[in-house]
This record gives sequence, C-alpha cells and structure tokens, in this order.
Amino acid sequence: MRRDMFLKSMAALAVAGSFPLSARAGANLKMMIPANPGGGWDTTGRALGAALIESKAADTVQYENKGGAAGVIGLAQFVNAAKGDPNAIMMSGAVMLGGIITGKPQISLDRATPIARITSEYNIFVVPADSPLKTMKDVVAQMQKDPGSVKWGGGSRGSTEHICASMLATKVGVDPKKVNYVAFRGGGEATAAILGGNVTVGGGGISEMMEYIKAGKMRAIGVTSDKRLPGNNTPTLKELGYDVTLGNWRAVYGAPGITAAQRATLTELVVKATKSKSWAESLEKNDWTPALLTGKAFDDFVDNEFASLRGIMHLAGMLS
Repeated sequence: MRRDMFLKSMAALAVAGSFPLSARAGANLKMMIPANPGGGWDTTGRALGAALIESKAADTVQYENKGGAAGVIGLAQFVNAAKGDPNAIMMSGAVMLGGIITGKPQISLDRATPIARITSEYNIFVVPADSPLKTMKDVVAQMQKDPGSVKWGGGSRGSTEHICASMLATKVGVDPKKVNYVAFRGGGEATAAILGGNVTVGGGGISEMMEYIKAGKMRAIGVTSDKRLPGNNTPTLKELGYDVTLGNWRAVYGAPGITAAQRATLTELVVKATKSKSWAESLEKNDWTPALLTGKAFDDFVDNEFASLRGIMHLAGMLS
C-alpha cells in the first residue's frame, strides 16, 4: 500500500474511533448487575440487554453479576474497574439508595454517571401456600403478639421491602427495631427461602413472585401501591388500613469519568432500546411500569429520592 494511502486509512480509523458509539455499527456493552441471578435487577438488566440488541443500539451485551449489600458491592467493583469506559453500564435503583443510606460505604452512587431511570415496580408481600397465616392482618396480629416470631425475607438490608416492613411496624404499634428481617443477596435466594418456608413473609417485585403466586406456591397478601394494580387483585396495604406506600424504581448508570458526549450517547442507546418491541413485551410480562427519565430531571429525581428515603428510614427507626 502506498504511504499516502496508508496514512489516510489510519487517519480515517482514528476519526471513526472518536465517533460516539451510536455513529458506529453498534456498541459492545458490558453490564454490571449488582445482584445475584434471578432477582429484579437481573431480570431488568437482561431484558434491557435484549432490547439494546434487538433495537440495534448494541451489537453485544456482556453481563456480570455481583451481589451483596443492596448492590453496594457491585457498585464498588464497577466504579473501580470501569472508570472512563464508555461501554460500561450498571443497573441501579431505589434498593441501592437504601443500602447506601444504611451502610454508609466509602464509594457512593455519585461516583457513577447517571444515564436513565427506566422502570418502576411496587413490592408484593407473600406467604408460603401452606402458611397458617392467610392474610396481612394475620401477619400483623402475630407481629403485635411477638415481633421476633415473624421472619420477613427479602433483599439486602435497606431494600424497599425492608423499609416497608419497618414502616408497617410503626403503623401498628410495633417497635421497628424488633422487626426480624432476614436479608438475602438477591431475589433468587429470597424466593427459595419463601418457597422453603424458611421465612414467614416474603417481599419482592411482582415480576419475581407472580409465577409462584399463579402456580399456587405462594399466597399474595398485600402490595405497596396506592391502588390495586391492573390485572392483579391483591389488596394494597393502604386499603387494608396500613398507610404504607412505596415504589421500587430501576435505572441505568454509566462509568465514572466518561465525557458529557459519552453520557449523551449511552442515554441515546438506552432510550432507543426502550422503544423496541422486546422492551414493550418485557414491560407487559413483568408488570413493570415504564418510567423513562433522563438528563437533569433524572439527576434531580435521585437527589430527591435520597432525601425522601432517609426521612422514611429515620421515621421507621432504621437509622438509629
């Protein structure tokens, strides 16, 4: 090859390499899922990955699961390993905020780059099918009689189901410090504990529990929404007389140290994925509420959520 042609080719490659990801054939993304397989973050992350590929926003998506401490262990690994990587993304959400508030880790979410909130989901509380406790009122009566005898199972300490259990205790005259909460590293472990009868009450996302409810292996006794959800006849805690309402949103973050242009590109890819047929099918299948929010509006939302959750957790006695 002539020297001038070679230099032109190299220059073209250099320019191409500086293009945003969306200007190339497709991105090869690496997704950190800061939870064990089988839970809400895992399901959401892999559904988003499928949507990224179907929409041609990405060529490939590689997944890494790292559970523990309400996602904070995965967050720390992501922040340390992915700095400046425009192809790295991480799942996050309300659960991680709770874990950060209670655990006070050295590495917080402000080290990562906000990309987009994508879904919202309410928690559902269930009991094993053969449980002698048939309703939430039965559970509350038992908790009032002997708080320690009711084992609440769910995600890591500070998760939305943990917060809801503590909030419920305050509403029914039980010291929230006496709530017997058993934390698991992921939704899969929590589900196994519920099915095995190792906890009295289980909490989690509707998408995680619904197949077992429909199969008759679990009994739904309450949801944390303001009103009953479409296609779901489970009573809300509010209508049962307990003023407890809390949503669980999930989001995408980019690596620390990426540029504003790289953040914009990742945002573009995620938004494109949420417009795909694959994503629409995942929303319907898992009873997720679409909740797309990007840019400064998402930044402000997260700041407000931190403040709100701190207030709720303080009132529930979780921070004392």
